[in-house]
Formats: sequence, structure tokens, C-alpha cells
Amino acid sequence: MLLPKRTKYRKMQKGRSPGLSYRGNNVVFGEYGLMALEPSWISSRQIEAARRAITNYVKRGGKVWIRIFPDKPVTRKPAETRMGGGKGSVDHWVAVVKPGRIMFELAGVREDVAHEALRRAAQKLPIKCKVIDREEQGTMAKPEEVSSESE
Repeated sequence: MLLPKRTKYRKMQKGRSPGLSYRGNNVVFGEYGLMALEPSWISSRQIEAARRAITNYVKRGGKVWIRIFPDKPVTRKPAETRMGGGKGSVDHWVAVVKPGRIMFELAGVREDVAHEALRRAAQKLPIKCKVIDREEQGTMAKPEEVSSESE
């Protein structure tokens, strides 16, 4: 599983995640990508499960890029502990993902194989995702654009 080698601070606040992803929203390395359509925290276990789903389906052919890294610690207090006593210890690590972020990229395989592999990876993640090609980039519609088209 992925986690940072060292951090400046052991614990972090939750924070907020409004808006779209303006960084990491293009397919740069591979031919196909898996784009997030919802904001979420993706744990290192979920990233690893998705990576295994991709590599298993492509029979270890092609090349996979993981474009997200879990650098945010999530703390948890032990079970049956009374309130107080400070913040809990670090339980796991997550990557903060916003809509439009490319999470995985894939190259060196046929289009149908890539689409199916990324679809299987998307099933391991807790958010809605979209498989995109390098050619069809920039199709992340803003929420107000989607609502105006449906009317």
C-alpha cells in the first residue's frame, strides 16, 4: 500500500473539497485514463485494489500510471473510548480527489482491453468514474452546463 515516507506533521485536519480539479485533469502519460466524476477521499487500499484489477485484466501487459497518491493521514480513536483525550492516532492514508482528476492511466494495450480494465478498476472505487481517451480530453462538464442542457 502507498503511504508517504515521512511527513512534516503527523496529523492533519479534514479540510473541504469544493470545486473541480484544475491539476491532473489531462491524460498525459498513457493513451486512456480513468477520470473521477465526484469528490471523495480514496484510500491507499482502494488505490491498490484498482491497480490490481487493471494489471490482472491486461495480463501484466501494457503500462499503468497511478496519478494519485495518498498523502493525507486519517486518524481514528480506539473502539469503546470515552470522549476527550486528544486526537486519535493515524489509522490510514487517503488521496483527496476532486471531479475531473485523472486517477489512472493505461497504455500499450488495445482500446477494448483498456476500457474494460479501467471499468473494472472503477468498480473498486467509491465514486463514479469515466474512462476517457487522450483525444477526448476536456469533456468534464461543469454542473451548471449539465443542468442547462437537460432543460
